[in-house]
Amino acid sequence: MLQHKYYRTCIAIILFLLIVYLGSKVSFLLAPVGAIISLLLVPMMLSGFMYYLLRPLVNYLERRKIKRPLAILLIYLVFIGLFAIFWVAVWPTLQDQGNNFIKNAPNLVQDLQNQFNQLRENPTTARFFKGESDLTTRLYEYLNNGVTWVTDSMSNLIGIVSSIVVVIATLPILLYYMLKDSHKLPGILLSLLPRKYRKEGQETLNDIDSALSSFIVTRVILNVILGIMFYVGFLFIGLPYSLLLAIVSIPLNFIPYVGAILSAVPVLIVGFIDSPMTAVWSLVIIIVAQQIQDNLLTPIIYGKSLDIHPLTTVVLVLVGGDFNGIIGVLIALPLYMVAKIVFLRVYGIILAGRSEDRPASEEIK
Repeated sequence: MLQHKYYRTCIAIILFLLIVYLGSKVSFLLAPVGAIISLLLVPMMLSGFMYYLLRPLVNYLERRKIKRPLAILLIYLVFIGLFAIFWVAVWPTLQDQGNNFIKNAPNLVQDLQNQFNQLRENPTTARFFKGESDLTTRLYEYLNNGVTWVTDSMSNLIGIVSSIVVVIATLPILLYYMLKDSHKLPGILLSLLPRKYRKEGQETLNDIDSALSSFIVTRVILNVILGIMFYVGFLFIGLPYSLLLAIVSIPLNFIPYVGAILSAVPVLIVGFIDSPMTAVWSLVIIIVAQQIQDNLLTPIIYGKSLDIHPLTTVVLVLVGGDFNGIIGVLIALPLYMVAKIVFLRVYGIILAGRSEDRPASEEIK
């Protein structure tokens, strides 16, 4: 009886749950491992991110008869040069805008309230604010709390210096060996599988690699172009903190659907504080830039959309944010893509195994 596949599956599930239960009882033994993983999560994530960005360049240089280690070092030198240009040409403006934002943050809510008061006193717009005093009061409270949180976060950056040091110290080393020895990893992983499943394992790894590479590279290109369009548009209308807001929008737009809204909120708030018309023009720039990205650039650069339902994306963002904050939000979608590919491949193997077993069982009958 125990030889039947159904009973073997049930026993495997019970043993797995037993292992999980026993592991929860000795979780204190795994605490140091969890601390190490938490410390290395950011540099490992950034290394994987940069790996998919730089791998095409390394492969191209290698095809040009440049040895792989030398190609990686040349790319590092180019990045050092780009960083020097950024430090000289961009950082002073960005630093000034950041310092001014921190300095003026306590007055932002008051300026916003003054704008609402002016609209309430204007005969043309006063009818829209009748009976909305409680709503505007709550809005002021939410904005005040939000501005205070952002100000504290930006003012307390010194508290994450240790994490920055870890990233700076480990990122170049991790990235170097990932670019240099990445071709060895599939063979190591496939050696852990039974021989009869290695072909499917190789196909699964290829699908995962293709999905992650396509997602990361194309999203970086699209979001950088979007940030440039934002910056040019914000400069044109004279939006305060234009460079700061454009740069902040780039990582936020890595979150599909939700990121576009999150990046628009601070822009509209700053624009409304400057003047209601600035807020309107800011919204026009955001919508036009998003439409150019979605309808013109995405089909050219990406060629297809992610096969993920918007509701699934929202759920992934919420779960990722609850699990590990902004890092969880950023890695939730790639992890889901990997898990989906693995699940579909394993499910296909199971179905194929059942279809092979069915004729034999019918012959026994």
